Amino acid sequence: MVRETPLSPSDFIYPVFVTGGRGERQPIPSMPGQSRLSVDQLPREASELRSLDIPAILLFGLPETKDAVGSGAWQTDGIVQQAVQALKDAQPELVVITDVCLCEYTDHGHCGVLNDDGSVANDESVELLAQTALSQAAAGADVIAPSDMMDGRVGAIRRSLDHGGFEDRTLLAYSAKFASGFYGPFRDAADSAPQFGDRRGYQMDPANGREAMRAIARDLAEGADMVMVKPALAYLDLVREARQRFDAPLAAYNVSGEYAMLKAAAANGWIDEERVVLETLTGIRRAGADLILTYHAKEAARWLARRSG
Repeated sequence: MVRETPLSPSDFIYPVFVTGGRGERQPIPSMPGQSRLSVDQLPREASELRSLDIPAILLFGLPETKDAVGSGAWQTDGIVQQAVQALKDAQPELVVITDVCLCEYTDHGHCGVLNDDGSVANDESVELLAQTALSQAAAGADVIAPSDMMDGRVGAIRRSLDHGGFEDRTLLAYSAKFASGFYGPFRDAADSAPQFGDRRGYQMDPANGREAMRAIARDLAEGADMVMVKPALAYLDLVREARQRFDAPLAAYNVSGEYAMLKAAAANGWIDEERVVLETLTGIRRAGADLILTYHAKEAARWLARRSG
């Protein structure tokens, strides 16, 4: 009766890795319980999410081939574009969110195209990201989520969508995305680890909270409808500060490393998985997140249903 912070499946967004082939459900060793799915497996996934009252899915694509500019990201028949169409055909009411980045599509693993010296060419990358966002919207994506951290990409994507006739598409910006050590399992799952160097040149320094607030303000000014803090657990102070400072829907990404740590501890019998996962997700909501992107979504939804039933 006096609980202050509700937690519901309607708060969750479920991330999924999409791969080529048919009948594929490839387990991800570093993320127990998660798999890479082929497009034909997505209708089943969509039905399960809707039955659990989870309203949204986030797509990451694993293309069959990669190149220096990540051209697979904006192809009409690209892996994510196929996935969007399959999901909207199967479950039109499921909100389909597409990640906009080039790291899964480039042969060097960085989030943009490169200069001759190996640094990322910001402006050239932004043009390709806008092209990618437009192709995803044309495929039927409801929400476009740029995660690359290039400067100016939100404004460029908003203009591209508006000029292309997709004024109604929502922009969820990865606004405060940090150069974190918690992404390791994701890079294994998405085959997106950089072939050289790291991403500290364009992702944020974990020590910089004030910069994070400036980045969120900039993305909102450029046309973002929703903003995100990523990762979640080591940055709950910034989730709280963002909630207090900005009147916009706020998401937090409970990332792969955070997920894997709890799974490993539970597998060793060191924690009560259900209790700790729900406590963790409640903590993210309590800090101020309206939406939580989490690999725990399906299990957490089942636990919540049982507790309320």
